[in-house]
Amino acid sequence: MTAGGISVHAVDVARGRVAEGLSVRIERIAPDGGRVLVAQGHIGPTGALDHPVAQGAGVQAGEHEVLLEIGAWLRATGSEAPPFLDIVPFRFRVFDVAQHYHLPIKFTPFGYSLYRGA
Repeated sequence: MTAGGISVHAVDVARGRVAEGLSVRIERIAPDGGRVLVAQGHIGPTGALDHPVAQGAGVQAGEHEVLLEIGAWLRATGSEAPPFLDIVPFRFRVFDVAQHYHLPIKFTPFGYSLYRGA
């Protein structure tokens, strides 16, 4: 059985565009605090992380964290404001690997909104 997957979608709402090129890591956090890399890549032209994890590859039940390198992306794309944000973590728990976990982030150089989407 294939897991439901974890998808990440990122939008720079200050400039009204998807965060193409934004570096993303998804890690599973073991009960002892150790970390296992589940996925690593960049946001593509559709605003989504194009990685097999979105179809369930490597997804297991337990605590996970998405790390979004927003500060580096803002500097690389010429944001007028110096970025207040650097690496933004999004920690969540996968309870049922058959479900899909869609994780949208909307951000500006000064803040962000994260949630579980549909």
